[in-house]
Amino acid sequence: MATFAAVDVKKLRDATGAGMMDAKRALTEADGDFDKAIEVLRVSGQAKAAKRGAERSAANGLVASENGALIQLGAETDFVAKNDQFQALAGEIVSAAAAGKVDGVDAVNAVELPSGKTVAEAISGLAAVIGEKLELSNAAYFDGQTVVYLHKRASDLPPQVGVLVEYEGGDESAARAAAMQIAAMRPLYVTRDEVPAETVENERRIAEATAKEEGKPEKALPKIIEGRVNGFFKEVALLDQPSVTDSKSTVGKQLEAAGVTVKRFVRFEAAGA
Repeated sequence: MATFAAVDVKKLRDATGAGMMDAKRALTEADGDFDKAIEVLRVSGQAKAAKRGAERSAANGLVASENGALIQLGAETDFVAKNDQFQALAGEIVSAAAAGKVDGVDAVNAVELPSGKTVAEAISGLAAVIGEKLELSNAAYFDGQTVVYLHKRASDLPPQVGVLVEYEGGDESAARAAAMQIAAMRPLYVTRDEVPAETVENERRIAEATAKEEGKPEKALPKIIEGRVNGFFKEVALLDQPSVTDSKSTVGKQLEAAGVTVKRFVRFEAAGA
C-alpha cells in the first residue's frame, strides 16, 4: 500500500492545480511516486478536459502582455489562474506572440513554443494535468507605438483585465490614461464615426419610441432623440466619454491637449470568481 503524507498531496496539488481528491487518487495509483502521479493526472486529465470542454466555460483566467502583444488565457476558476504552471504558460505564449508579431487566436494557437509544442498543444497538455477546461480566449498584436494597462482585481490574483492601445504622439502618460479609461469604462470604439450606421439607426428608433411612449411633445422629439443618441455615443465611443479623471472634460479633449491620437485598442477581460 502506498505511503504518503498530506504534505505530499498538497505538493502535487500545488504543482498541477488538480483537486485534492484527484491528487490523492493519483498518488495512490502511483504508489507515492510524485513524477508518476503527475503522469497519472495527465492521462486521466485528457479525457476529463475533453469532456468538460464541451460543457464548461473557461471565462476565468488571466491576461498577459509583452511588446505589443496581449493575450487572455482562459480557465474555469481563479484557483487555476493562481497556478504557477498556468501563469508560466501564459508568459511563454505572449512572448512567442510578441516575438513572431502574431495577431489573432488561431494564428497564436499555431505558434511553436521553445518546447517544440504549438501553443494549442501546450494548452491541451496543461489542461490534462489540471483537469479544467483551458483555452486561448483572445489574442492581439499591434505593430505600432503601444501602451498597455493590466488590472488586478485582487492582490493574490494575476491581472484579469488587459488593455492594449496603439497611439501616435509623444505623451505616453496620456495614452496610458486612455488605456485605464478603457479598462474602467469599456468603450467599444475609438470614435463615434466607427459605430456601424445600422447600430446608430437602431438607437435612434429606440430613442424615438421611448420618447413617444413617455408622451413627449412631437416638436421636442428631434432634440430629445439627438440627446439620447449622443448619450449612447458617450457610452460606446472612447473620445466621447467623460474622463474618469476629470468628469468636466472628455477623453477626446484630454488626448487632443496632449497631442496624442489613439489609433485602435483591444480590451480583454477574464471573469471574476
